[in-house]
Amino acid sequence: MLIGICGAKCAGKNTVAQYLIDHHGFKKLYIDLPAPQRDTSSLVQPKSETDSTTSPDSIKSYTPLHLKQTSASHSFPNIAALLDFVTKHWRSRWVTTNIHDEAALEVISRRPFFILISVDAPLTVRWRRHQHRHNGSQETSASDPISLEDFVSESDQHLYDASTGVLPLMSRAAIRLLNTSSDLAHLYATLGKLDLTNPDRLRPSWDSYFMSLASLAAQRCNCMKRAVGCVLVDSKHHVISTGYNGTPRHLQNCGEGGCPRCNAGESSGVSLSTCLCLHAEENALLEAGRERIRDGSILYCNTCPCLTCSIKIVQVGIAEVVYNQGYSMDTDTAQVFQTAGVRLRQFSPPANGLIHLEKMELY
Repeated sequence: MLIGICGAKCAGKNTVAQYLIDHHGFKKLYIDLPAPQRDTSSLVQPKSETDSTTSPDSIKSYTPLHLKQTSASHSFPNIAALLDFVTKHWRSRWVTTNIHDEAALEVISRRPFFILISVDAPLTVRWRRHQHRHNGSQETSASDPISLEDFVSESDQHLYDASTGVLPLMSRAAIRLLNTSSDLAHLYATLGKLDLTNPDRLRPSWDSYFMSLASLAAQRCNCMKRAVGCVLVDSKHHVISTGYNGTPRHLQNCGEGGCPRCNAGESSGVSLSTCLCLHAEENALLEAGRERIRDGSILYCNTCPCLTCSIKIVQVGIAEVVYNQGYSMDTDTAQVFQTAGVRLRQFSPPANGLIHLEKMELY
C-alpha cells in the first residue's frame, strides 16, 4: 500500500503521515526536491504527550519531518524511481508527501495499491499553526515571523499557481480531510476512526463492489422522490440483473411529470396506491425473472426495501438483502424478512470524500 498526502500549507500533511508511521507501521518515502518546492507545514505537537487538552496558545512546534529522516526512510531522485521501488514492495506500507504535480499523480494513480489523501484547514487555523511553529522553533527565533499578508500570499501561490499549485491534486483525492484540530491526541483518535488502511480502499470487497454498482444504477432513476438502485447477484457473485426506480416503459418519465403522485410532493408512504413508479427492487426482479434467481441469491440496494418490495423479495426466494441507507419502513421490512428467513443487514463502506475530523464521533 502506498498513501500519498497532499494539501495546503500548515494543514497537517506531515502529521497525518507521522500518524501512519507511528500507529500502522508505514515508512516514509522522499523525493529529492529543490528547496523552494518543499512544504514543511505540519500540525504542531502538544508540550507533552500527557497534555491532551493543550490549547492553541500553549502548543509548540517540532522539526519538519523531512529533516528528521531515519534509517527507515527512503529517498529517490524522482517519482519514477519511487514508483519503481514501491511496485516491487507494494505489500509493505509506504507514505509520501512528495507528490507535487498532476503529471506525477497521473502516473502513480494507475497503480492499484495507491491512495491519495488531501489535508486542508481554514486559513486562520493554518496561520496560527505557522505562528506557533515559528515561536517555538529555535532556528527561527532570531528572525521576524512572516506577516499574515505574506502567509496568505504564499498559501495562494502553493494552492493556485498555474504550474505548481496543489489544488488540482487535492481535488482528485479519494479522502479529503478537513483538519481543524489543535490537539494531537484528538487528531490521532479521529484518524483511527477512519480506518485508512482498510483493504477495501484498494480492492473493494464484494459488498463494496455491488453496493457501488447499486449506487451507480440509482443515478439512472427518473423518479422525483428518491434515487434508488438495486443489483441482484447469485451465490457465485455473478450479476443477475440491475434496476432503478421510475415509471414503466412507454410512460412519461416521472421526472418529466409522468407520475402525478410523486410530482404532487406526497410524503413518504402516502398515496402509494396511486404511484406509477416501479421501485428499483421490482425492476431488478422483473428483469431477472423467477427462473434466473437461484438459491443463495443476494439483493443489494442502496436504500432498505419498502414493505411492498419486501414481500416480493421473499416470494422469489432471495436469501439475503444488503442495504446502505435506511427508509421509513425499515422496522416492518425487517419483521417480514425475519419471519421468512431472509437475512437483512446494513453495509457502510469506509468513509471517503470530505471528512471534517472535528465532527467525528469518538467512542
